[in-house]
Amino acid sequence: MLIELHLIQNFAPSNLNRDDTNNPKDCEFGGVRRARISSQCIKRSVRFDPIFSKVTGVSVSHRTKQMISELSKLLGEAGVRAEDAHKLAEEFAKNYSSKKAKLDDGKTNVMLFLSRMELEGIAAQLQAAPAGDIKKMAEEYAKGNAIRPGAPDIALFGRMLADRPETNVDAACQVAHAISTHAVSMDLDFFTAVDDLQPSEETGAGMMGVTAFNSACFYRYSCINFDLLVKNLNGDVAMAGKTVEAFLRASVHAIPTGKQNSFAAQNPPSFMMAVVRADGSAWSLANAFEKPVRANGQKGLVEASVSALDSYWGKLSGFYGSSATPVVACLEGEGGLDALQEAQVNSFEKWVEAVIRQLPQEG
Repeated sequence: MLIELHLIQNFAPSNLNRDDTNNPKDCEFGGVRRARISSQCIKRSVRFDPIFSKVTGVSVSHRTKQMISELSKLLGEAGVRAEDAHKLAEEFAKNYSSKKAKLDDGKTNVMLFLSRMELEGIAAQLQAAPAGDIKKMAEEYAKGNAIRPGAPDIALFGRMLADRPETNVDAACQVAHAISTHAVSMDLDFFTAVDDLQPSEETGAGMMGVTAFNSACFYRYSCINFDLLVKNLNGDVAMAGKTVEAFLRASVHAIPTGKQNSFAAQNPPSFMMAVVRADGSAWSLANAFEKPVRANGQKGLVEASVSALDSYWGKLSGFYGSSATPVVACLEGEGGLDALQEAQVNSFEKWVEAVIRQLPQEG
């Protein structure tokens, strides 16, 4: 079973996701430059949105090189002396993160994606482990990864550790880079900052510079393999359902944090569609915008984008056939839809409920 998510989201002037030159990320699609938000940026925003952990009831996992300090804290809270706690944590971390048992200035030499439950489990085992068995324990812990309960965000987005492939988790969720539905050019904001304590006889700014930004209407697409999600959660169908709900809610509410103090581009999606497929392959609808949409006197970019997506869905389902049941919520109302008109619900909560009802409730 696959669950697709399609969003149309228009952002006011912003720089939500920067490249190495501090400019908004972009790409070429359909022969023109498009604004872009990377999939990594979107996934992090979803994971760390409070709604995600609230719905699943599980603390967010962390990708970090700080395993030693985290384990030391947990061991210290359990009554282990600080010096002993650090030695235990260091010995475990270097053998778990690398078969060459290497550290990088007191940190693991690679980032590890670990749940709070995993860290607490490791700390509990370290308290009881004989000092000479830590290396063996690290090896056994890595090998036993497949039978440990999975955290929702790790089950959803996966993880990879080259030196410990036995700890790898195949991602149940694929997330595309968000791209603008139209051609976009970058703008520059020239700014100056006044030195508030500068003597009155002196003139000029304390500093000056430029900030790059753009404004764009984005198409966002992602897809969850529900069967793989259940597998990653060790057969817990109920938790898989909660994870899908958490992902839907967080995807709609979460907004990247880049340059928000300067732009405050906190704009929710105007269109959301979920498609639950019992069989067949997933459909990205990005090609609805291969020919960039344009605003005109009758339609703005949001309405034009919704119309283009609706039309493309009608063409795909008419040509290939589709037994999938889409669920649509659209701020544009019925006027902007044709092929998807019958799939509409009139509120966000009804949209979430209609999607979740289509998922298996038990194994």
